[in-house]
Amino acid sequence: MSARNRYTCGWIRNIYQQLFSYFGPQHWWPAESPFEVIIGAILTQNTAWTNVEQAISRLKQKQLLTPQKLYRIKTKTLAGLIRSCGYYNIKAARLKSFLQALFCDFGGCLKSLFSLSTPKLREKLLQINGIGPETADSILLYAAERPVFVVDAYTKRLLLRHRLIKNKYSYQQIQDLFTKNLPRNLKMFNEYHALIVRLGKEYCRSQARCQLCPLNRKG
Repeated sequence: MSARNRYTCGWIRNIYQQLFSYFGPQHWWPAESPFEVIIGAILTQNTAWTNVEQAISRLKQKQLLTPQKLYRIKTKTLAGLIRSCGYYNIKAARLKSFLQALFCDFGGCLKSLFSLSTPKLREKLLQINGIGPETADSILLYAAERPVFVVDAYTKRLLLRHRLIKNKYSYQQIQDLFTKNLPRNLKMFNEYHALIVRLGKEYCRSQARCQLCPLNRKG
C-alpha cells in the first residue's frame, strides 16, 4: 500500500471517530417506517429537509402515507400535497414511478421488494425514473437496512477540501474510498453519512468555517 493510500485509509477511519466524539449519534433516518424513508429520500432531492417534513406531515394529516393510498391518488393531487418540497410536479411523478414499479413488480409489498439481494435491489431502484445513485443508496441504507455508503454533495466537498479526491471523481470512486477502508457495518455507515451531513451544514459549508471545524480541533 502506498503512503497516500495508507493516509487515505487512516483518514477515512479516524474521521468517523472524530465526528462521532464531537457530535454524538444523529438518530437517522428521521422516519416512522421504511416507506416514509423512501418518500423522504425522493422528496429531499434539491430541497431542505424542513420542506420535506412539511410535505410528509401533510400526507400524514390526510392519512395518505401508505403505498396503497398514494398509488391510487392522481399525480396532480399528490403534487398539490407536496408543494412545500419544490419541483413538486417532478417529484410527484417520481413518487408515482416508484409506486408503479412497487405494485407492478412486487404487488405493492415493500417486504417483497426488500427480499432482493443488495446488488439486484440497487439495480431495480436505479431503473426507476428519478432515482439516482444517492437516492437509491439512501433507500438501501435507511429503509432496507443494507450496509451501503451514501455519497452526497457534503461528502464530496469534504474530501475535496482535504485533498483526498479530485473534482473528476465519480460517485462510485468516492463510495469506494469508504467501503474499501471501513468494515461493512450498517450502524457505522448510517452514522457516518449523517455526521458528514451535520458537518457540512454547520462547518464545511460553501463558505468554509475551517477555523471552527471539529476536524481541526486538537486535544
